[in-house]
Amino acid sequence: MEKLPRGRALITGSEGFTGFYMAAELAAAGYEVYGLGTQPSTNPNYYQTDLTDRLSLQKVIQQIAPEVVIHLAALAYVASDDPTAFYRVNLIGTRNLLEALNSLTQTPRHILLTSSANVYGNTRQGKLDESIPPNPANDYAVSKLAMEYMAKLWLDKLPITIARPFNYTGVGQKAFFLIPKIVAHFKQRAKMIELGNLDVWRDFGDVRAVVYAYRRLLETKAMGKIVNVCTGLSYSLRDVVTLCEEICQHSLEIKVNPMFVRDNEVKSLYGDATQLRTLIGDWQPPALVDTLRWMIESH
Repeated sequence: MEKLPRGRALITGSEGFTGFYMAAELAAAGYEVYGLGTQPSTNPNYYQTDLTDRLSLQKVIQQIAPEVVIHLAALAYVASDDPTAFYRVNLIGTRNLLEALNSLTQTPRHILLTSSANVYGNTRQGKLDESIPPNPANDYAVSKLAMEYMAKLWLDKLPITIARPFNYTGVGQKAFFLIPKIVAHFKQRAKMIELGNLDVWRDFGDVRAVVYAYRRLLETKAMGKIVNVCTGLSYSLRDVVTLCEEICQHSLEIKVNPMFVRDNEVKSLYGDATQLRTLIGDWQPPALVDTLRWMIESH
């Protein structure tokens, strides 16, 4: 049976890793998908503009007049050598977006802003729920927390939900991120890999499950809430390497490169998904071994 249209959905950062899967998820659910980004694209309903260009952004938002918004656009590489860019894009860019959305004649019915579980920092070991006080440990995390606080200033004007995704991966993620780097070495059957701290524990999700959770959050009454998007399980980088070895039946030597070990590294970060499941219902993300197998077997 043909799905009824659910309205115009705007994805900022639509040409990025998550944006690709988000667009597919929304289109399959019956939305008319519009994209926004800084790079050229031949995709239909795509607008090239910069979030930091306030006037250009306002014109684009007026043209699209979105009914739902998923704000993915951000500078996300924690080890970036330009820390001021985090604040320019993640904080000021988001404020420009909210200002433009607030100027619409018809207010969007829901806006999902993606923050990051990195805002929790090294608060404590163990499973983190949304009540844990933030304690950001790097400029990226500080910029995301500042974005959250700024967004609260708009809650009386705009229907905003803030998602705090934990680490996630999948086919198409850039190779400078850890999981794709490890996967690439196994696909090439390399003899050796250089990594940083192997005893870093993370909640590794699957991008396909993450975008499903984002869509479902858009379709709930979660306005004003901050919601973890996570699996509730943690794996060390050693575990990831071991799983890849089992899938590929191949072993490689691991060398710890001190250049890759960050002083402010968050040691353990995994989340409590109780609130997410309360809002969207049963949500069972793939096991990490299945995500890794998908990545390894992809072409």
